[in-house]
Amino acid sequence: MSPPLRSRPSKNKPRLPDGVRIYAMTDIHGCAHLLRQMLRVIDADVARSRPRYAIEVYMGDYVDRGPDSRSTLDILINRSHRGNTVFLKGNHEEFLGNVLSNPSLLTEWLRVGGLYTLMSYGLAPSPSPDEKERHALVRELARAMPRQHLEFLSKLRLTFTCGDFFFVHAGVRPGVPLAEQHEADLLWIREEFLQSQQNFGKYIVHGHTPVRSPELLENRANIDTGAYATGNLTLMTIQGSSMLAV
Repeated sequence: MSPPLRSRPSKNKPRLPDGVRIYAMTDIHGCAHLLRQMLRVIDADVARSRPRYAIEVYMGDYVDRGPDSRSTLDILINRSHRGNTVFLKGNHEEFLGNVLSNPSLLTEWLRVGGLYTLMSYGLAPSPSPDEKERHALVRELARAMPRQHLEFLSKLRLTFTCGDFFFVHAGVRPGVPLAEQHEADLLWIREEFLQSQQNFGKYIVHGHTPVRSPELLENRANIDTGAYATGNLTLMTIQGSSMLAV
């Protein structure tokens, strides 16, 4: 786990409404064991700090790359029953949905970590599946995925706003009002957003582009620390104008 990173000093720091405490995570990528650890951290912190309103925000990329996408979705669905959770969509959830409706995308999906998702549902493709096998694998995956998993994935949101904070998977396109952002940018954007120093109207909290340690900048925070590769799943806690990422 990285050492805690606190927000940089600023004259006009973004704030949450009084009494609200947000816990944010992103890019879990099938690392169910790390997710369980962070949920214990959240529960212990809530018991200690007793916020009036505790909200958990998960910012997408729950599947692929890591070893246990199936268990990750099980954990998140169980967590959703608490009623104080927000689940956003990541580009890997979009990719999975596209594969389920278009098996020709399977080979490309396998190259970006989809193989691990297939294996977590008990499927094992050949090294170079032909068209017939691709269609068969997608049919088997659709049958293997519990109905609750498919429903969960179909209901993911693109963004969440609370106070001065705007939560999204990848980022936003500079110069475009937040209410007019395109889904492709919210799920996939990188350099245009990452290089921008403009005020976006809200403080953007995102993932999608792995960094060695959390970045808490003047206009945005990136908390994707590459959990599947580094073993470090970052948890960001926000209350008032205080931001802490560990």
